[in-house]
Amino acid sequence: MSAKTPFTFGKIAINPEFTNRTEEIERLKNNISAGINTIIISPRRWGKSSLVKQVREATKDQNLSFCYIDLFNCRTEREFVNQFSNAVIDSTSGKWEEKAAQAKKFLGRLLPTINFSPDPHSDFKMALNYEEQSESLSDILQLPESIQSKKKGTLVVCIDEFQNIAQLGDSVSLQKKMRSVWQQHENVIYILCGSKRHIMIELFTTTSHPFYKFGDILFLQKISSKHWISFITQRFNDAGKTIAPDLARLIAELVENHPYYVQQLAQISWLRTRENCSESIIHESHNSLIDQLSFLFEHQFEQLSGIQTKLLEAIINQEKSLSSQQSLKKYDLKTAGHISRAKDGLVKKDIIDETGGDIQFIDPVFKVWLKRLFLVNQKNM
Repeated sequence: MSAKTPFTFGKIAINPEFTNRTEEIERLKNNISAGINTIIISPRRWGKSSLVKQVREATKDQNLSFCYIDLFNCRTEREFVNQFSNAVIDSTSGKWEEKAAQAKKFLGRLLPTINFSPDPHSDFKMALNYEEQSESLSDILQLPESIQSKKKGTLVVCIDEFQNIAQLGDSVSLQKKMRSVWQQHENVIYILCGSKRHIMIELFTTTSHPFYKFGDILFLQKISSKHWISFITQRFNDAGKTIAPDLARLIAELVENHPYYVQQLAQISWLRTRENCSESIIHESHNSLIDQLSFLFEHQFEQLSGIQTKLLEAIINQEKSLSSQQSLKKYDLKTAGHISRAKDGLVKKDIIDETGGDIQFIDPVFKVWLKRLFLVNQKNM
């Protein structure tokens, strides 16, 4: 790794860029060994994908294969089955010819169209002749087991942004079919990751839903400051610069230990440091980070309704009771019903999350930007 990039964000982090998650790694390894599916829930950019890749690195000596599928841009059942089948074929086969043979063997009656390139290193792509609610859905969902049962070891199928399944056509029927097929697999383990907590919880903890008790649910937590301190100081040292432990802690705490932002703020601070990092450098870097994202935040803010912006201001000001007469009048929040609908909208937009009545901002830098915005507005009144 180049000394010019001691911190990693916006891409998968693997040792030495990866930090901590020791307990989560062990839990995933144990689940895989025991044949238990795992559901990982956390906001986006908290390191779910990096965690899974780290588990892959930690189990290299075991007979495991990994298949990765990202449903972030998946909007239809047809797109899902194509992504799923392509990823499974690609991850369980070697050369292009083997992939084509596997596709014809296990999905032959769907007559897949396979894109051919003379370059043996080109991507393997096939488009299935599939119609939603097709009887062939079972064949496609059975594909990982059909292939892996002929091989040694276990296939670990990792699906990211799994909550998007809930948006695909007749989602309940699709989920029922997925559950009925996947729960019979003996050579395949599933790791299903999602960033929309409220949807993932509904999918996997509601008794009437097909995926109820499908596997072990892991709520990914933020990495503690003590782990960030040792990581940041070590990465500075490895790259030929120094930072005091209390300043490494400051970097983590300014962005509320958000994994993506800790790495990003540490990187900006490192770039501004000649030899020894200082508190002023960190604060300058923090301001620079906010400035970099201000255009994005402005656009995000402009998409909100009037009552949503007022509710955010009340939350920023740490109002103890949002539905009290005092808060309703102070922020012109109208009624408790308006607050509830506005709050639900903010949750769906991934701006806030609520657990046991405690409201948290998902993006800590957006939170700081909002604080400054509301402060300016108050001064201008």
